[in-house]
Amino acid sequence: MSARNSRLRALLPDLAPWRASADFRRLWLAGLITNFGTFLSFVALPVQLKDLTGSAAAVGAIGAVELGPLIVFGLYGGALADAYDKRKLILFTEAGQGLLAAALLVNALLPEPGVWPLYAVAALDSALSALQRPALDSLLPRIVAHEDLPAATALNSLRWTVGGVAGPALAGVVVAYAGPGPAYAVDLLTFAVSVVLGLGLTASPASHEAAAPSLRSIAEGARYAWGRKELLGTYVVDIAAMLFAMPLAVLPFLADDLHAPWSLGLMYASMPAGALIVSLTSGWTSRVHRHGRMVVLAAAAWGLAVAAAGVAGNVWLVLLLLTLGGGLDMVSGIFRGAMWNQTIPDELRGRLAGIELLSYSVGPQLGQVRSGGMAAWRGVRTSVWSGGVLCTGAVALLALCLPGLMRYDARTNEHAVRLRSQRTATAA
Repeated sequence: MSARNSRLRALLPDLAPWRASADFRRLWLAGLITNFGTFLSFVALPVQLKDLTGSAAAVGAIGAVELGPLIVFGLYGGALADAYDKRKLILFTEAGQGLLAAALLVNALLPEPGVWPLYAVAALDSALSALQRPALDSLLPRIVAHEDLPAATALNSLRWTVGGVAGPALAGVVVAYAGPGPAYAVDLLTFAVSVVLGLGLTASPASHEAAAPSLRSIAEGARYAWGRKELLGTYVVDIAAMLFAMPLAVLPFLADDLHAPWSLGLMYASMPAGALIVSLTSGWTSRVHRHGRMVVLAAAAWGLAVAAAGVAGNVWLVLLLLTLGGGLDMVSGIFRGAMWNQTIPDELRGRLAGIELLSYSVGPQLGQVRSGGMAAWRGVRTSVWSGGVLCTGAVALLALCLPGLMRYDARTNEHAVRLRSQRTATAA
């Protein structure tokens, strides 16, 4: 019995970061609350746009309007995170996103809601998210012990997936029976609660070695990333996976194609549900050291799962395959995060977090454009299965071109060893 209990505990998430850091607990709870509301709007906005326009290309264009702000403010947000107090940046952007949720609510309550406000809010929200994410990511290594960073990454993934499952599942019902307004109202409320929690965070001023925000400082971060081929590999593998295989923009049309419009909320929730299962059983991730191999294998398998979902004709099989794909994507994400957090110096962490933001966000935005355009041209099913096949092929080719990614070992990598030694000396 004790051996069985030990095996069960080994699968469960490692709670060491939660127990050791009050700031981690505050950030985790705030993120859990806002993720729930954000996912409500995440479903409500494209459904509202679909109802207003009836066009798959119009829904896919959300990714296009979000892309520019994401690139510009993601890179600049990384420089800001290195040069200014991360706590203030997080609070400012969180409050701004709450105001945008209020704008969506006002538009939804109009007798004739406008289309252009949906695109405008999507672009502005992309800018604020891009400014905030580097501050959040670069704060994590400051508030969590070095050896606990993989566990913290898994716990943050768990937080995201809880909202990702509950939010879309509820949004599918709320939007179908009450319209998008209530979804936007709940999103606004969650941002208000998150700001209150964020006020309790400890100040996190810039490192004394940090450069002032400028094009030169951004270029310095880019040069560092280019020189680290194993890091570069994590970026391009994720971009390829999301660009080719992310099917979110066409899910409303896929549900109609399967004659199951009732399944839309479940489709949006299925990938986060797979990620949630992985997060709840993430104890094993702390015992894996060849992170690069896991990133590649999981990304390639994600493509195969999406391709199979595009071919399947039964809605329940499609939901199962999307759930499997979400779990595989989470495996890739956990090990990408571990590589980033355990090897990047503090004075560069914000700028590299900005580059990381582009790697895991630009892909999905372009993926929305690709999947929406392909669906309008060749049909929804072709858009989904062809993207999955292209994803797997691209990831395999990148693995051949970037052997450093496949060789990465957290126990022996020079950057991981150096950072581990520095943090041990500082703690001592």
